[in-house]
Amino acid sequence: MENLSIGCASWQIRIWKAPPDPLIQSQAANDFDELVVTNNDVVLKNIAEDLRNRLPMEAMFNSEHQAVQKIHQHPLPMIHVDAFLYDDDFVDSLCEEGKMSRNYCTECGSYKTASLEFISHSFSLMELKFLYHHVLPDLTGKGYLYSSASQLYGVEMNADFCQLQEMMVTKYQFIDRIKVVHADICTQASLLQKADVVVMNNVFEYFLDRQEQARAWEFVACNVTKRGSLLVTVPSLTESLSKVQTDIQLGQWVEEMQLNYDVYVEKDVDREALVQIHLYKIL
Repeated sequence: MENLSIGCASWQIRIWKAPPDPLIQSQAANDFDELVVTNNDVVLKNIAEDLRNRLPMEAMFNSEHQAVQKIHQHPLPMIHVDAFLYDDDFVDSLCEEGKMSRNYCTECGSYKTASLEFISHSFSLMELKFLYHHVLPDLTGKGYLYSSASQLYGVEMNADFCQLQEMMVTKYQFIDRIKVVHADICTQASLLQKADVVVMNNVFEYFLDRQEQARAWEFVACNVTKRGSLLVTVPSLTESLSKVQTDIQLGQWVEEMQLNYDVYVEKDVDREALVQIHLYKIL
């Protein structure tokens, strides 16, 4: 079983865990799972730290012309804060140090302030855990640390991010099953057609103009067609397609699967972020 993760100009490689040996007794298996999940969290946090040390605070390269322009054109002040690199506690610490702010002054020099809008093109650690523990079913493979997929692909448009991702894949010894493809997704028909799982997290809106977005969505709909395969999107297909003109008939292409967004019980859960994750089965 092969799984495909599509990313554009952000850290999008999915990292998953191999299942425990079925011969291990139940209690031992549960203890092992808890230990592995804890170790996986540590690995992911180490990767995040490595990436923070190699990226500017906004986690964007100057080569991301379209995304930078889109953010600057937003009607209200907006900053890009990568959710994988900076969780809420980390953002709070940066604010306390004066390196970041959650607010902006609406009248320079006054106390009249408003909240800044934050945008991220990456899954946070919490979202990754929700996705691979509670959204995707028990597939033969889900990802590198969370299961035993035979092959994982990340399709990345930006050469700078490809180089950075390949550096992380090599450093953390994921190279045996993870491959980063530097390409426009519209050149990867074969990859899409054979994928069992496709994950798309904010991949087009901030990186392509409207016409290019429509072309990309039409291409995805024409090639992600393996019956029973799964498509995960953030935001929903309905929301993404409402912003462009396409001939895609969602009811003939996919069936949305209902998710339980309340299953994640950690006290710091960001439910607003989780409800942006949508799961579809290809018809």
